[in-house]
Amino acid sequence: MKRIIKLSLILLLAKAGAAQQLPTSSFYDLHPIMHNPATAGAKKHAEIGGMFRTQWSGIDGGPQTALLFGNTLLASGRVGIGGYLYNDVTGPTKRIGLQMAYAYHIPMANGGTFSLGIEGRVQQWSFDRSKLQESLGSNDPAIMGDDKKIKGDAGFGISYNDPKFQIGASVSQLIQTKLNFYIGTGPKNEEAMLYRHFFFHGYYDFDIDGQVHIIPNILVIAVPHSPTEVQAGARLDYNKSFWFGLGYHVNQSFMASAGVHLWKNFNLGYAFDVYKTPLSIYDKGANAHEITLRYEFIK
Repeated sequence: MKRIIKLSLILLLAKAGAAQQLPTSSFYDLHPIMHNPATAGAKKHAEIGGMFRTQWSGIDGGPQTALLFGNTLLASGRVGIGGYLYNDVTGPTKRIGLQMAYAYHIPMANGGTFSLGIEGRVQQWSFDRSKLQESLGSNDPAIMGDDKKIKGDAGFGISYNDPKFQIGASVSQLIQTKLNFYIGTGPKNEEAMLYRHFFFHGYYDFDIDGQVHIIPNILVIAVPHSPTEVQAGARLDYNKSFWFGLGYHVNQSFMASAGVHLWKNFNLGYAFDVYKTPLSIYDKGANAHEITLRYEFIK
């Protein structure tokens, strides 16, 4: 049973120090569709982009995530669609997933929009049996089944978008599909599954003088049986030319980021995270690097 629990933890620990099964980003306020399907089309224009993130860069097997995303508002002005495709690798485990989002936007007073969104997602979970056999043994029932599983799930979200701020809440992996890797005859109460992820997010755009904008933001992630995660920070955007930001992942890491707006519609950003737990800042490789590219179809 201890070995089953160990494998379950390996499958679940996809991010630093917490049992997140879905990819996250230091640029969470720029890519809200990663956490809430209701934000698809919220910016009133189309955008596409990509992101690559590597954590614990000095440690073999540290998490790496590559992601492509996009969303747009349809001609009706009421419907937004979008999604993202990702590849997430942590040690012996790997996840490839596709999320598709549909949002319905309801115009409100003062230019605001209330949105309802649903998502469907499909994921392929896999693990490298040879790496796990080194610690679990060659005949352990926890790894004697298929080394790949394709599972589907769904989610729901709400959001309010205003020219100056955004606030929203959502839940992903609502069905909590079981992964069914274990093929033994023992109890399955420790069996790995797709746990629900609850997201709460928001930001506010303070227009200082028409050129300088200060944008505080926050993201809260709650997953059953793991500590609630809180990320908060602020960006300073100057004249839509360049920006820089600072952030804090509570009880986990500090973050600094910077970016430039190229040719008005093309954006390039870089973020650097320094972890203090579960790795000490004095340990080799206790950091993360993330780069993002985004093109906005703005006339």
